[in-house]
Amino acid sequence: MASRITAIRQMRPDFKRLPTMQTRRMIQNIVRRSGLDTGEILYVVYEMRDEITLAAHEGRAVKIDGFGTFTPVLRADGRINLVFRADPEFLHEVNIGHHSARIINKDSIGKSADELVALWNESHPDDPVE
Repeated sequence: MASRITAIRQMRPDFKRLPTMQTRRMIQNIVRRSGLDTGEILYVVYEMRDEITLAAHEGRAVKIDGFGTFTPVLRADGRINLVFRADPEFLHEVNIGHHSARIINKDSIGKSADELVALWNESHPDDPVE
């Protein structure tokens, strides 16, 4: 018997993931579009990282307009995690752009969890969700 969460994960729409874009590639793209050089871009990236680190040590979140907020969370073992929440404008831009990614289970877009489970049960009669 399959679990409900397994059925939903298998039947929900998702991207066919491509390899992660690494820093070098992102910087090359920015250099091409901006006229800045690699060193300048790397300098800003590492300075931002250092500022976020210092703020986290102080227990402060960092909001970068148009990008998002980095919030420190203290774990039970005393280590700090950073939670990133994207700026709503940023998310809007991501969602209005042209999507060229391949989508798995595209027909499942807009379906509820119960509808995804029903799809699972139809396609897996030998392993239904109870």
